[in-house]
Amino acid sequence: MVLIRRVSSTFPRVFAFANRSLCSLNSPGESLDLPTSSSFTHGIHVFHCPDAMGIVAKLSECIASRGGNILGADIFVPENKNVFYSRSQFLFDPCKWPRMQMDEDFLKISKTFNAWKSVVRVPDQDPKYKIAILASKQDHCLVDLLHHWQGGKLPVEITCVISNHDRAPNTHVMRFLERHGIAYHYLHTYNDNKREGEILELVKNTDFLVLARYMQVLSGSFLRGYRNDVINIHHGLLPSFKGSNPSKQAFNAGVKLIGATSHFVTEELDAGPIIEQMVERVSHRDNLQSFVQKSETLEKQCLTNAIKSYCELRVLPYEENRTVVF
Repeated sequence: MVLIRRVSSTFPRVFAFANRSLCSLNSPGESLDLPTSSSFTHGIHVFHCPDAMGIVAKLSECIASRGGNILGADIFVPENKNVFYSRSQFLFDPCKWPRMQMDEDFLKISKTFNAWKSVVRVPDQDPKYKIAILASKQDHCLVDLLHHWQGGKLPVEITCVISNHDRAPNTHVMRFLERHGIAYHYLHTYNDNKREGEILELVKNTDFLVLARYMQVLSGSFLRGYRNDVINIHHGLLPSFKGSNPSKQAFNAGVKLIGATSHFVTEELDAGPIIEQMVERVSHRDNLQSFVQKSETLEKQCLTNAIKSYCELRVLPYEENRTVVF
């Protein structure tokens, strides 16, 4: 079955990790060095199909035949797997290569190679991804995402923030949200009622969800009902330090390396495909405050990098519970 999709704010899912239980010129987060001509823009195409001779040649020919120029090409062919992954960044003139024609051209290649997935995105033309952020009392990740969004560093539209923590109206977060017209929904949760039905209603028009230290477990029923991807962040102190105040536990234990992991949410707790991981050394010179600050900084950076990679179509599913991250 061939899947080729023009990315829009209404597509049901890009890679759908939630329902699953190379060589590069540009690294994640880097901007493209585009020509100054205003008539050119850049596109991204990702391709996943059975491995075969001539795939790269056909993709290159398709772009070049329309006057396009490839800026970067990432290829991954796992050994003994008979599968092909690619991500291409290219420059093109929209007047010479209209978007509908682009979709048709890549669709022909998809049919030729019996592709499982072919996704095209033109960031300057396509709507930004619509997301909702779920957060609890800790707001370091939430605040960081809001500031990155305000600075234009996240290619998303934040539709709302949902929390099981009731924030006072004069807090920094609430003033920021009010100033930018972003809705805040406080939903008090109970052991026997996580308010998932109400959350589903609030996020039904989003492209993916971000859990910015949301301290509630989303059920399999919720994930199946939402159907799109959910990205989570957690510190790297698990599973050794569980329960209340894991940072203090780790500090008292004298750990020398801390980290953070951003991953897709699946029905198995904190075991979804990993998107990004970061680590940092700590030492005897750190006090508890600096230890916590380093841990929270890692969480913020890791989550932001994961979201950027996802929006730039750098993350592809690989095997049962792994990812290819170009």
